Amino acid sequence: MMEPGAPVCDTCGEAVGLKPNGELFVACHECNFPMCRSCVEYEAKEGRKECLRCSSPYDEHLLDDDADQNPPGGSRSTMAAHLSDPQPQDVGIHARHVSTVSTIDSEMNDESGNPIWKNRVESWKDKKNNKKKKGAKNNKTEQAPAEIPPEQQMEDKQPGEALMQQPLSEIVPMSRNKLTPYRAVIIMRLVILGLFFHYRITNPVDSAFGLWLTSVICEIWFAFSWVLDQFPKWSPINRVTYLDTLSARFERPGEPCELAPVDFFVSTVDPLKEPPLITANTVLSILALDYPVEKVSCYVSDDGAAMLSFESLAETAEFARKWVPFCKKYSIEPRAPEFYFSQKIDYLKDKVQPSFVKERRAMKRDYEEYKIRVNAMVARAQKTPEEGWTMQDGTPWPGNNTRDHPGMIQVFLGNTGARDTDGNELPRLVYVSREKRPGYQHHKKAGAENALVRVSAVLTNAPYILNLDCDHYVNNSKAVREAMCFLMDPQVGRDVCYVQFPQRFDGIDKSDRYANRNVVFFDVNMKGLDGIQGPVYVGTGCVFNRQALYGYGPPSMPTLTKSSSSSSSCSWCGCCSCCCPTKKKKAELDATEVYKDAKREELNAAIFNLHEIDNYDEYERSMLMSQRSFEKTFGLSSVFIESTLMENGGVPESVNSSALIKEAIHVISCSYEEKTEWGKEIGWIYGSVTEDILTGFKMQCRGWRSIYCMPLRPAFKGSAPINLSDRLHQVLRWALGSVEIFLSRHCPLWYGFGGGRLKWLQRLAYINTIVYPFTSLPLIAYCLIPAICLLTGKFIIPTLSNLASVLFLGLFMSIILTAVLELRWSGVGIEDLWRNEQFWVIGGVSAHLFAVFQGFLKMLAGIDTNFTVTAKAAEDAEFGELYMVKWTTVLIPPTTLLIVNIVGVVAGFSDALNKGYEAWGPLFGKVFFAFWVILHLYPFLKGLMGRQNRTPTIVVLWSVLLASVFSLVWVKINPFVNKVDPMEIAGTCSSIDC
Repeated sequence: MMEPGAPVCDTCGEAVGLKPNGELFVACHECNFPMCRSCVEYEAKEGRKECLRCSSPYDEHLLDDDADQNPPGGSRSTMAAHLSDPQPQDVGIHARHVSTVSTIDSEMNDESGNPIWKNRVESWKDKKNNKKKKGAKNNKTEQAPAEIPPEQQMEDKQPGEALMQQPLSEIVPMSRNKLTPYRAVIIMRLVILGLFFHYRITNPVDSAFGLWLTSVICEIWFAFSWVLDQFPKWSPINRVTYLDTLSARFERPGEPCELAPVDFFVSTVDPLKEPPLITANTVLSILALDYPVEKVSCYVSDDGAAMLSFESLAETAEFARKWVPFCKKYSIEPRAPEFYFSQKIDYLKDKVQPSFVKERRAMKRDYEEYKIRVNAMVARAQKTPEEGWTMQDGTPWPGNNTRDHPGMIQVFLGNTGARDTDGNELPRLVYVSREKRPGYQHHKKAGAENALVRVSAVLTNAPYILNLDCDHYVNNSKAVREAMCFLMDPQVGRDVCYVQFPQRFDGIDKSDRYANRNVVFFDVNMKGLDGIQGPVYVGTGCVFNRQALYGYGPPSMPTLTKSSSSSSSCSWCGCCSCCCPTKKKKAELDATEVYKDAKREELNAAIFNLHEIDNYDEYERSMLMSQRSFEKTFGLSSVFIESTLMENGGVPESVNSSALIKEAIHVISCSYEEKTEWGKEIGWIYGSVTEDILTGFKMQCRGWRSIYCMPLRPAFKGSAPINLSDRLHQVLRWALGSVEIFLSRHCPLWYGFGGGRLKWLQRLAYINTIVYPFTSLPLIAYCLIPAICLLTGKFIIPTLSNLASVLFLGLFMSIILTAVLELRWSGVGIEDLWRNEQFWVIGGVSAHLFAVFQGFLKMLAGIDTNFTVTAKAAEDAEFGELYMVKWTTVLIPPTTLLIVNIVGVVAGFSDALNKGYEAWGPLFGKVFFAFWVILHLYPFLKGLMGRQNRTPTIVVLWSVLLASVFSLVWVKINPFVNKVDPMEIAGTCSSIDC
C-alpha cells in the first residue's frame, strides 16, 4: 500500500520508491521531476536519456547499482537488421569510419517489407498505455513535485548546480530613452504623411497635370514602401550569450561531451570562377573550429563535378593535418590561413610560448608551398584536354561531362588513421558531387543543398546544419558555440528553426562606394525582425535545426484537434452547427473538410507532427506511420526516413559502413526527388533563384521562429564583388528572385494565412522583400521629373502657401529625425546610411528595373535567364577590381538619367538667365530635385568613369542617343504646355493697327 505523502511517478502513477541506501530515488537533480526507476529504465532502453520536463541529461551512474539486470544505454530501433551482411565495425554514434565508392545502386528494401514501421507503431502503443495509467492517477501526479522535502532537495544538489541553472542567453531590450522617441517620430511622420497627401491631392497643378499625377502616384508608392520597411523595425532587440555556462552544462570534466554535433555544408560550382584557394580557406577554418572534433563534419558540394575541386580538396585535407593542431595550440584567429597571415597586426602580442615564432614561420612556409601546389592545379585546369581529365590511377574522371555523370562521394578525413601531426583525431571531411543526367531538373544551389541534407543524414545525421558559401570563412572559432547557446537551451531552442549570423566582408574599399557591406540591413532591419519572429534567412552563415528542414512544425505549435474542428461555426448563421438541425449533416461534412484543409494549409509538409501523435487514435497513427506515406514525402530510402525520426540526430549503431555509402549514393541520384516533397515542402524550397528567402519564409509560416546572433567578433566573413558591373548583376539576381516569389504561389501576400502562425509585422517584412523591385518603376519616373520640369519650365507643386510650407518642412524634418534616431539605437554610422540611400537609387533605376521585366518574362512567358557567378578574386593591386568597368545593359538607364538631369540643370539656368531675376525663385525647387537625383547617382558616375575615365564607348553612345531622342521628342510633343488655338492668334493680330 502506498504511504500517504509519498511522491508519485508522473509517468505510471506508482510510488517513486527508494534507493538501496534508503534515500528517495530522484531521476533528475535539475528539476526533481518525479519518476520511478522502472520508467527511467524504460526511457533509457528507448534511447531517451534526458528529463521529460527540463530536458537535462540523466546522471549516467543513476542505474549503476542495477546494471547487471538492467543494462542502460539502449537505443532506438535501427535499420541494422536490414543492412546486408553486417560486420563489426569501429563505428560511433556518428559513423565516422566509412569507406567510399563512386556510384552504386541502393539495395536497402527487402520484399517482406520493413519491420521498423511495425516496431515503431508498437512503441507508440506502449506510450498510449502509459498515458492511460497516468490519466487514471492524475490527481496524485499533480501534487507530486511539491511532495519532495526541501531538505532532500538541498542534499541532492551538486556543486556548481547554481551555474548549471543559469540561462545560456538573454534578450537585451533597447533602452526606452532610445526607443520611445523613435516610435513617436514614426507616428508623427505617419500623421504628416497623411496631411501631406491630403494637400497634394487637393491641390492639383492644372498647367502640368500629367507631371503632377505621375508625381503623386510615385509618392504614394514610396510611402507604402516606407511603411513596409519601417514597421518591422518597431521592436528591435539585442541578445547576449553565455559561453561559459554552455561549457559548464555540456562539457563537464570527466564526462563525455554533450554538445550537439553539427554538419557543415560548403557549396561550390565552378572552380575557375570561385577559386579553389578561397574554398580551401573556408574548409580549413571549419576543420579548425573550437568545437569537439567528433562533433564536426564538413560536406563540400561540387555541383560542377570538377576534378580541380576534387584534387584541391585532397591537398587541403593533407594541409589540414598541420594547420588544425597549430590553430588549436595557439588559439589563433581567424583560422583561415590566407586571412590570418595577411593580417597587419603584431602577431607576437599575447603570445607567450617561445616556440610560437618558430612554428608560425614554419607554418607560413608550409602554407606558401600548399598555395603553389593548388595554383599549379588551377593553371593546368585552364585548358581541358580533348580526351577529358584522367585521375592518377589512369581512369577517366567520372565528371568529364558536367551535365551527365554519376554521383560521387569521397571521405577525405574521418577514416581510421586520419590523424593530425600531433596524433589527434580530425573532423570528417566529405566530397560530394550529386548525379546529373539530361532531362532532369537539378534546381541549382537549392538542389545541391538538399542533396547534402540527405547525404549527411545517412552518414552522420547531426541534429544541426550550418551552411556557408564557398567564399565565407569562419572568422570566429566559437561561432558554433554561440549558436548552441540558443539551439541547445531547452527554454529557447525548442521553437527555433535557425540561428542567422550577419554577413561581414573583407576586401571592400574604405568608403564602401556601392554599399557592399549592407550594414543598414544587417544592423538595423535584422535586429528589428529579431524582436518579432526572427530574421530572414540570407543564404549563408546560418545554423539550421534539421527537423525544421524536414517540414515538421515546432513542438509548442498549437494543435488543431478534431473536436475543435467539429464544433466549427455554421457558415450561414455564425453559430454552432447544432443550431441548424436541417443542415447538421452538411455541417459535419464541412467541419471535416475544414479540418483536412487546415491540416494541409498549416504547412506541415511531413505527414505528421512528432508532438501531435497522441492526438490520433490507433488506426490513424498506424496510417500516418506507414512506410508508403513517408516514401511519398522523403523518397525511397528507408535509412534516410529513419534518420528523420531521430530528433536528436545520430545514426544507428553497428551499421555496415559500406551499406551507408551505398545508401548515400542512392539519395543523391538525379531521380530520387521525383514524386516527393523535396523542394516543395521540405528542404531548400525550389521556384526562385533566391531560395534562401523562400526557405525561411516556409519555416516561419509553420510557426517556427529564428534567432539573430551578433557576437562581438564577427562569426563569418566573406568576399563581395566590389566592381560596379558585378555588384549590379548580384543585385539583379536577388531582385529577380523576389519577383519570382511575388509571381508564385508562395507570395507572402496570400500564402500561409491558414494557421495564423506568421505574425503580421513579420509578414510585412516578407512582403517588403518581394515588392521592393517594383519600386524601380516609380523611382525612374520620379528621377525623370526634375529634368522634365527644367526643360519645360513647369513644376509638380503649385505656389506654396504658409500651411504647405509647414507641411513640407515637417515632412523633411521627420525623415531626418527618423534616420538620426535609427542611427542612435542601432549604432550604424551616418556614412553607411548615406551609402545605403545612394545605392537604393542606383540599384532601383538599373538592376531592379531589369529584374522586373526578366521576372515577368520568365514566369509568364517561360523565358529563363541564366546568370554567371561573379568573380570573387580581386586584382593584385589593392581594390584594383573597384575601378574595372564591364559592359552590361544594366548601366544604360542610370547613365541616361544622369545625362538628362545634367542637361536639364544647364537648360534651367540658361532659361533663368534669359528671363531675369523673377525666374530664379521657381528655379530653386526644380534644381533642388535635379541635384537630389545627381547626388544619389554620384557613386555610379564615379564607377562608370573608372580610375582613368575608362568608360565603355557603347554605354556613352547609347546614353547620349537615348537622351537626345528623348529631348527632341519632348520638344516636338511638348505635352505639358497649354495649346493655343491658331485662330485666336490670327484674331489678335488682325486687331492690331499696323
